[in-house]
Amino acid sequence: MSKLMDLLIMFYEIHRFKREGFSDAWIGRYLVLDRRTVKKYLNMSEEEYLSFKDSGQPRKKRLAPYEDYVRVRLEECPDASAAQVHDWLKEHFEDLIGVNEKTVFNFVLTVRSKYDIPKLFHHRDFGKVEELPYGKQAQVDFGEYHMTTQEGARKKVYFFAMVLSASRQKCVVYRDSPFITWAVIDAHEQCFIFFMGFVEQVVYDQDKLMLVSENHGDLLLTEEFRSYVNYRGFSLHFCRKADPQSKGKIENVIRYIKYNFLRGRRYINTPLLNQQFRQQEI
Repeated sequence: MSKLMDLLIMFYEIHRFKREGFSDAWIGRYLVLDRRTVKKYLNMSEEEYLSFKDSGQPRKKRLAPYEDYVRVRLEECPDASAAQVHDWLKEHFEDLIGVNEKTVFNFVLTVRSKYDIPKLFHHRDFGKVEELPYGKQAQVDFGEYHMTTQEGARKKVYFFAMVLSASRQKCVVYRDSPFITWAVIDAHEQCFIFFMGFVEQVVYDQDKLMLVSENHGDLLLTEEFRSYVNYRGFSLHFCRKADPQSKGKIENVIRYIKYNFLRGRRYINTPLLNQQFRQQEI
């Protein structure tokens, strides 16, 4: 990929997001840019942008010593985000120099361009929900992901995720087989222990592990899960399929698990996954 394309990647992304209706502030947060910089680039033509970038003096990349490592990881996992690369660097290099998110983002773009490692950009956005007080609510969802084992085989892992609505603290429980009701109950307990407390309400998707049937909008809990809820004393809210705004926080957690934590990580066993995830949350 040419130097010209390297310069244009950011320009194209800014203008694409603007055409899709996103605000300057949102684009800045997503691409790790100052909002004023986003606005400046949006007011430029392609020629003006290239001229502006070409007038700057090249600077030595602070992350240059880690270029080979980043290249190898991106070749193994080309969809990795800059935030994920930053996590990898911090995890594997105890003496990593202090750099901000923008520096990492720009460095990853440089490595992608130099070694022709393109990335497909995906986006899924959810509406903002009202902020709640601490201890009021948690959100729950389930997910699946195909990992690669040490031997190169594919392995499907299943996970239960819970996030506290106020603090955004998250807990995940991984399994190598699908969740059944007793495992869902156990996952709740593991998360409450990790959070060192309970909440007043838990928000869920309509899920067959906990719901027997739907009768004119009335959701009937399985006997086992109903007994557990009565024992713990929290209230329940089940989202409709077309109501992602009610659980936007957990959707962001699911996205983080799949595209930051699990993507590019080799599968060894689920106890290790549980340990690694919780260690980074402490």
